[in-house]
Amino acid sequence: MELTILWFLVGFVSAAPWNSSSAFYRWEYRGLKGSGQLAQQLALRNALRYFPPDVQEQLAPEFAQELRLYGHIYMYRFCPNLEMKAYPVEQYPCRTKAAAAIMHMIMNNLDPAVAQFPQELVTYGGNGQVFSNWAQFWLTMSYLSQMTEEQTLVMYSGHPLGLFPSSPGAPRLVITNGMVIPNYSSRIEYEKLFAMGVTMYGQMTAGSYCYIGPQGIVHGTVVDGAALRKRYQQGWLMEVTNSLDHCIERLREARKRKEALSLGYHGNVVDLWERLVHELDTTGELLVDLGSDQTSCHNPFNGGYYPVQLGFAEAQSLMASDPAAFKGLVQESLRRHVSAINRLAQGNFFFWDYGNAFLLEAHRAGADVGKPGASKMEFRYPSYVQHIMGDIFSQGFGPFRWVCTSGDPQDLAVTDHLATSVLEEAISGGVNPAVKLQYMDNIRWIREAAKHQLVVGSQARILYSDQKGRVAIAVAFNQAIARGEIKAPVVLSRDHHDVSGTDSPFRETSNIHDGSAFCADMAVQNFVGDAFRGATWVALHNGGGVGWGEVINGGFGLVLDGTEEAEQKARMMLSWDVSNGVARRCWSGNRKAYEIICQTMQENSGLVVTLPHEVTDEYMLQQALQA
Repeated sequence: MELTILWFLVGFVSAAPWNSSSAFYRWEYRGLKGSGQLAQQLALRNALRYFPPDVQEQLAPEFAQELRLYGHIYMYRFCPNLEMKAYPVEQYPCRTKAAAAIMHMIMNNLDPAVAQFPQELVTYGGNGQVFSNWAQFWLTMSYLSQMTEEQTLVMYSGHPLGLFPSSPGAPRLVITNGMVIPNYSSRIEYEKLFAMGVTMYGQMTAGSYCYIGPQGIVHGTVVDGAALRKRYQQGWLMEVTNSLDHCIERLREARKRKEALSLGYHGNVVDLWERLVHELDTTGELLVDLGSDQTSCHNPFNGGYYPVQLGFAEAQSLMASDPAAFKGLVQESLRRHVSAINRLAQGNFFFWDYGNAFLLEAHRAGADVGKPGASKMEFRYPSYVQHIMGDIFSQGFGPFRWVCTSGDPQDLAVTDHLATSVLEEAISGGVNPAVKLQYMDNIRWIREAAKHQLVVGSQARILYSDQKGRVAIAVAFNQAIARGEIKAPVVLSRDHHDVSGTDSPFRETSNIHDGSAFCADMAVQNFVGDAFRGATWVALHNGGGVGWGEVINGGFGLVLDGTEEAEQKARMMLSWDVSNGVARRCWSGNRKAYEIICQTMQENSGLVVTLPHEVTDEYMLQQALQA
């Protein structure tokens, strides 16, 4: 079949069934509260300008009701009735392969099997959106169906500004999300701007259309029973329970039998942490060895974190009626949360920060997470990014991913084989021991991922690779497409959480120690550099991971279609996309980055990077300052 994409103004589309008990029935209640009728009229006017005057009178009351109930106008009436998923690329009615590939990626991000709250256009992370409303979805799809190789679609925080003339070598799509003037990049201002429909939170790969399902991140694992059931049905959880007693019983059984167990608890995690403390204090038994936290603490007071003192429905109600009281309970809950973790950590228990702003928000709430003598970016417990990923990024390794747009699992199997062969060949050719270990881990991951059927949504795969590996894999894919071994184009992408993609002082750049961790030149330069080196589309976002105003991050999509031009673009763009971040980390004083960038310069005469000289004489510094 071929999809029919019609601009919705041809005739009203009836609203798709919407479950008002969805966990999303909570967001942004207070965006325009207290702002007066003029601000609310502005939000309504902004939504209605997508429609001609003869239908505005019919839509205005409906949109006003959405604004009152949800603090934002989603235009649920226009939620598509079609089955939302990544269709084979040839089924999209487009004039270019690039546009069809982008459509494939957009619909994957909104697939109910993939997305957290698809009817609100939220892919993951609680509020990471693809678009701000459904009018934007339909208009974007219409533009993509018209777009030629001499046009670029420009997206302003979900809004398709239009198609603009450009060259065939330019990106077909340029996305910015949440680009707010720095002095106004606060959570309060975000709520107002989002309510008015003029900005949105794209998280990382939600707003850049590059999310690939739980291979990238197993989101939505807390609070919501529907999300819990989804992960159980998809095989990420082996068992689900709402009983603390059952949790403790199963933990004891699994430890005794040395049994692998993935158990989902439907309840508040603080209750579980405190129960583990109770077991330790009363029986002397420490039932957990490792722990972390995945709540959406980038947005703790708008539903990203639910306080243990209230049930789910009570919390939703208080969040709407008394935001200040809700915030107080969240911060009290965070203090209890950390207190339980601290007690367990007195034993042989290791806790680490997942990178979701949990320790940052706990610190702001007054929880005991301080580390004596540490910088303001460090806490008592390590961050997996700062203490693990930082050095991996400095060596140029990061989350590289691809999507087979044919939708055929056989194409994914071919790419798995090719990627494995490329890495095995690199190992046999000789690489340093640290790189060899990374490559071997990737080979094992690919084989195990295929065996355990980890695909949800589009036929995609992710692995951690360095610059050489990414380029070699891309070239192998492109040549296989040219030979007909892969039936349709392959989209290359990565998480924004990567070597060069993100400036985030409490996460990706938290191990930058020259004072530049709060600077965002790297991510912005990466976005620009990818654009003119061959990316099919580029995206730059405010927020992502640790929250609005805390990070600047960007990503790309690159369509491989088997042509020589695609191979040239892949070689040029992927090399820059890694070397930029390694060079920045080298300049900040990271020795591993220094070694990698020097080696890369030896292999590429066109690369010339400014190298730092070591300043090791502390006495000289002290004397100069005293003088």
